[in-house]
Amino acid sequence: MMIKRAKRYYYKPEIVLSPGETLNERLEETDMTQIELATRTGLSTEHVKQIIQGSEPINPETALRLEHATRISARVWNNLEIAYRDYASRREEEAHLVQDSFDHR
Repeated sequence: MMIKRAKRYYYKPEIVLSPGETLNERLEETDMTQIELATRTGLSTEHVKQIIQGSEPINPETALRLEHATRISARVWNNLEIAYRDYASRREEEAHLVQDSFDHR
C-alpha cells in the first residue's frame, strides 16, 4: 500500500529587510536621531549604528529597550530579528550549496 503525502508549500520571500532598516524608518518618522535613541535606550551610539546597519542583532533585552523608546512592541523587534537572521542563514546555505555543486563538477 502506498501512502500519498500532502505536498508542502513553503513561504520563501525574495528579500527580508533587517530590523535595522525598520528602526531607521521609525527614527525618521519620529524625527529621532541615533544619538537620541542611544540616550533613551542606554545603548552606545555605535551599538545603535550597528543595529541599523544590520551587523548587530537585536537581542530580547535590546528589544525591550527599543519598545520603550520607539513604542513598537518588543515582540515585533524580536520577530523581525528572527525573520531576518533566518532569511540570511538560508541565503548563505543556498550560496554554499550552489558553490559546492560547481566545485564538484
